[in-house]
Amino acid sequence: MDSKKSKSFIARLLISSIFIYAIPGKIINFKRTVEVISSKNIDPVVCTLLLVCSIFCLIFGSIFFISGYKQKLGSILLLIFIVPTTFLFHFFPFQIRDVLMNAGLVGGLLLGLNTEKESALKDLFYKQQDK
Repeated sequence: MDSKKSKSFIARLLISSIFIYAIPGKIINFKRTVEVISSKNIDPVVCTLLLVCSIFCLIFGSIFFISGYKQKLGSILLLIFIVPTTFLFHFFPFQIRDVLMNAGLVGGLLLGLNTEKESALKDLFYKQQDK
């Protein structure tokens, strides 16, 4: 097992943990989450669509980002979720702690856009035959 690939996998797992944690609550409390989104003066029909898209981004973004397979796509999907969410829910009223935590996650996801392709999960366990 390559040390660099192991560290990369652990980092991706840790960055994604907050997104994974959010998925069940959004699904189980779907109606309540739509109500919270509509409290920001957004039409309930649009809120439902936004929540479905959010859940999609969270699930597939986390899978792609953690596995390293289509990691850049995973980063983009998670960014599509976190950037608007931060502006919509944490800027008015301004919640500096939440904004800074999300900014840190955005930084980690931006780093995920710059990684090399060979750091996929399958490569972590791939046994090199030429050594």
